[in-house]
Amino acid sequence: MAFLHTEPLPAPPAYGVSTVAEVMTSSAAALGVDGFTNALSLPASRRIAVVMVDGLGMALLRKYAAHAPFLRESLDSARILSSAFPSTTAASLASLGTGLEPGQHGMVGYDVLDPAQGRVVNMLGRWDAGVDPLAWQPHPTVFERVSDHLPVVTVSQPRFAESPMTRAALRGGSFVGASTIHARIDAAAEHLARVPAMLMYFYVNDLDKAGHRHGIDSPEWVRTLEDLDAALRLLARRVPSDTLLLLTADHGMVDVPPSQRIDYSERADLLEGVAQTGGEPRMLHLYLDAGLSADARGALALRWHEAFGSRAWILTREEAIDHGYFGAVSAAVLPRIGDLLVLAREGIALIDGRRGQPAAFEMVGQHGSLTRAERDIPLLTLKKPAGGQRRGSKGTRRG
Repeated sequence: MAFLHTEPLPAPPAYGVSTVAEVMTSSAAALGVDGFTNALSLPASRRIAVVMVDGLGMALLRKYAAHAPFLRESLDSARILSSAFPSTTAASLASLGTGLEPGQHGMVGYDVLDPAQGRVVNMLGRWDAGVDPLAWQPHPTVFERVSDHLPVVTVSQPRFAESPMTRAALRGGSFVGASTIHARIDAAAEHLARVPAMLMYFYVNDLDKAGHRHGIDSPEWVRTLEDLDAALRLLARRVPSDTLLLLTADHGMVDVPPSQRIDYSERADLLEGVAQTGGEPRMLHLYLDAGLSADARGALALRWHEAFGSRAWILTREEAIDHGYFGAVSAAVLPRIGDLLVLAREGIALIDGRRGQPAAFEMVGQHGSLTRAERDIPLLTLKKPAGGQRRGSKGTRRG
């Protein structure tokens, strides 16, 4: 089952070169830890703190730069990285934490098939009780590897301390929980000052929540960005002078109007031969009946092309893997990927109304697909170690 596309598909993430997966591994190398490659050419440092702003895509940062004067100071020297694929939190945070592409760490979407149980499971806040995070993602994390050589600290909300996502992909080192961003800033500054060398991970998800609930063009989203900008300015002032302070993101976001949040389950012909549905509204995993013939699979894919082919990329699992979207795919991860993938290219969200998730129809900001707005993420240097210049050469370097 393969299809000819009338135009070239978007390029895959440049795994190993310029994606979110290289941020922590390059930081480890810049700290002098053996076994890591500094693919992003970060400057040698004694302390590195990486701020992960959930949902802050590069397009959004540029569009609303006037509302983020502190972050705007770093835009001229910013580097554009790519999220993992899909452009969603589970995949990108797992790549950040492990340094691996999704085809290796196995968190290949928001909702994905667990072959062992034969059902679709969630990779974030609704983790299935039958899935062991350490078995699902068994590879050592960057934090585990670095903590053998120097302190590693995660600063985040307390509820994430023992979350399945943390245990699967961000485990290692010590966890410092604080409910407000200002309490997290206090904790970050204190812990960085305690030792001469450290790798720190600092997570912020307020912007992502505002985008999902209100949309990226809403006053609520802009106010959240303004508050974040002021907080990060304070963080840069508070950390020790020999700290390299970086900012990146896991994905961008697009707004989808109510009229374009489409319940595809109303089309029975689009579900003939589909055993289960997963993914997210802008990147569907369709898992087909095992006994479905090649002709029937081809006919199903053709119906999806006819329904959404002008507004989405529709790929077989083999096409997506061959094109490098998931990176190298292990045998264990292969069946977690849908037989047919539907990737939104326009401002639509495709929702399976049978799954009983009414909140999906209320969500304004969405992500998951291959558009630049969703996949392009920044790498900003908010503070260089003492003696360095905060501003870099003019012109954005493209990853």
